[in-house]
Amino acid sequence: MLENIDLTRKLEDKEFNKNMKVLGSELGELQRKAWELKIPIILVFEGWHACGIAEIINRFILPLDPRGYEYHAINDPAPTELLKPFIWRFWTKIPAWGRIAIFDRSWYSRAVMEKYSPEKARNEFEKYLHEINYFERQLADDGYLIIKFFLHIDKTYQKERFQKLMKYDIPLIVDGYEGYISCKKEDLDIVNKYEKYLPIIEHMLVKTEFSHAPWTIVEATDHNFASAKVVTTVMEAMKEQIEKVTRTPAQNTLRYLDNTSPKIPELTASVLEKVDLSKNLEAEEYKKAKKDLQYRLRELQYRLFRKKRPLILAFEGWDAAGKGGNIRRLVKELNPRLYKVVPVGVPNDLEKAHHYLWRFLEGIPKAGHITIYDRTWYGRVMVERIEKLCREEEWKRAYREINEFEEILVDSGTIILKFWLHIDPETQYKRFKSREDDPSRCWKITPEDWRNRSKWEEYEEAIDEMLRRTSTSYAPWTVVEANDKRYSRIKVLKTVVETLENELKN
Repeated sequence: MLENIDLTRKLEDKEFNKNMKVLGSELGELQRKAWELKIPIILVFEGWHACGIAEIINRFILPLDPRGYEYHAINDPAPTELLKPFIWRFWTKIPAWGRIAIFDRSWYSRAVMEKYSPEKARNEFEKYLHEINYFERQLADDGYLIIKFFLHIDKTYQKERFQKLMKYDIPLIVDGYEGYISCKKEDLDIVNKYEKYLPIIEHMLVKTEFSHAPWTIVEATDHNFASAKVVTTVMEAMKEQIEKVTRTPAQNTLRYLDNTSPKIPELTASVLEKVDLSKNLEAEEYKKAKKDLQYRLRELQYRLFRKKRPLILAFEGWDAAGKGGNIRRLVKELNPRLYKVVPVGVPNDLEKAHHYLWRFLEGIPKAGHITIYDRTWYGRVMVERIEKLCREEEWKRAYREINEFEEILVDSGTIILKFWLHIDPETQYKRFKSREDDPSRCWKITPEDWRNRSKWEEYEEAIDEMLRRTSTSYAPWTVVEANDKRYSRIKVLKTVVETLENELKN
């Protein structure tokens, strides 16, 4: 594919300067328009070493308002980033609505440098390309404009470029090495790796080429031509996205909705109606089981740390179902250095200005650590769905996005356990009234809780669908009978302990 690219194309200085004066003015205007329409833009620059990425990016950003973009030079991961899933460090850098993120190298370079080697099976590299495709499609579905460039040069030009640079003390970053190229002549060996990387790069380009995140191959032998092509490509994509955003709803075609499966009664029967809420546990039995399980969990926490396995415990449930009480019993004997509890509330303005999954990234545990989420990303398909805080197409799409998000975490070694704490309306009413009448706990009950209670049937339908569509083999839901708090707490503790003992037995 790349071998057929015409690398002789050029643009003379006079013509380049004349065109860029006009294009730069228009590019600045498009940036302001995208800001007004809150269109987030991601620009990815990849290419061969010594192809001139930095120079071409610099020419591109000169007409832009620096308050509206962020530049990210991607090199070797920091030690803390190596303790997180591969895609995590890129998720954290996505731009807010209306802003531009420019990636000088990206997840593609790192996938090749970190994840590909002859010693590793090809399917390992394929897994990371698959993960990247999830990442980009989720962002595109949420309104992000993604434009990817691969700056192409041939081996001969690359060698000439290295030799030219070696005459000067020009800083160069090669595979994470930062220094002066004249002090590191062995970097010329990169030229000898051209044929090795050519098929890998071509395979990567083919496997990650989609209409929502297309590649543009840029002939980069002449930097005038390359710069002009980058600018015009970005401008055309921005114009198209602006036109798309400003269409009326009647003119828009709905995006892909993952709701095309036929509704078969056996598959859509209620999950919750089969839950036996009469289950209970006597006080003595509870006390004995709790102590035993808590001490076993403490030992498992250290085994988890030694094996560098991250653990996510996700708690969802009806208001007053006992999430807080369950979490307190879980962490009673744990080392606080190795776990954290993340309470999830209403998103703030910064969180609202990003993809809805973005605000959960900070809590993703490092290798060997535990994160307990008190409410989670599932708010998208429950509260946000019922209260119409997002569009229908967004919450319907979220089932697939959440499954992919969790799959990525599990593929990186994370253990995920999800708990739905289930109670009946009568039990919830009693607990609400008990809270209202207790001065030490009245802060726990709000008018919002009573209002949500009036929509019980709507929430029940949403919860049923959530449990059906997001309980996977790699991240299953456990429905916890929570009318009896003692039974609920022991079931959660037992599920966590038994799962960890099975996962860590080898």
